[in-house]
Amino acid sequence: MTLMRKIRAYPVPRGSLGIWWLGQNGFIFKTPEGTLLSTDMYLTDSCATVYADCGVDLARRVPVLIPPEDLDVDLYACTHNHRDHTDPSTIRGLRNKETMKFIGPHPSCDVYRAEGVESGRIVPAWPDCELEFHEVLIHGAFALPTDDTDLNHMGYVFKFANGPCVYMTGDTDYTELLASAARHKPDIMITCINGGFNNLSHWEAAQLVGKIGPKAAIPCHYDMFADNAVDPKQFRASLRLRAPDVGYQEMEHGKPFLFGV
Repeated sequence: MTLMRKIRAYPVPRGSLGIWWLGQNGFIFKTPEGTLLSTDMYLTDSCATVYADCGVDLARRVPVLIPPEDLDVDLYACTHNHRDHTDPSTIRGLRNKETMKFIGPHPSCDVYRAEGVESGRIVPAWPDCELEFHEVLIHGAFALPTDDTDLNHMGYVFKFANGPCVYMTGDTDYTELLASAARHKPDIMITCINGGFNNLSHWEAAQLVGKIGPKAAIPCHYDMFADNAVDPKQFRASLRLRAPDVGYQEMEHGKPFLFGV
């Protein structure tokens, strides 16, 4: 059975949330009602091809666990327009465009449109917006762009009815404004920790966790590229110093993590 079919068949108890990590900032969330929400699906090796001459090793180190043509989610969200987050090659290969809503800042919406997504399925998002789909309430969260190639970065707060609330930083440089997500009282915080290219370092991420105060913190964006990697255990150590009451949860690629409130 393919991973996508396993996710579709996986039972999620009431009051809980199923989470799968596919690498980088790519996650799939499943509600007890069966709604599937994905973020930043990078399901190709397009960065290695497009940026072959940039001098940075961008060959993917994580296997493609779900081919684009197999992806079957209800909500397809992106945080910004960098290729490892809004991947045109992944979007081009989707076979289920007619059953998804495509959510993201306007530059990501432009990519959706260019890759054949009909306009009625494209939903623009921005920091502090509020969107509701089925039992999922989405709040846009502030993120500080990491370079001038895309000035429309954002994070998300996902509130799942009768279940946990998740704050995802997306790619972001450090700023105290990120702590504004604390007002949503998230149970889980998913944060980049790689530190390279102006993203949060493991220490900055731990500082932010301390200000947000979730029950658990999940690191990401440290695994995909050799030249943009870091040991997640450094984040765990930083958490012990900056947010000792917050649980550390390291995800395994393609393995379910069940979180209940």
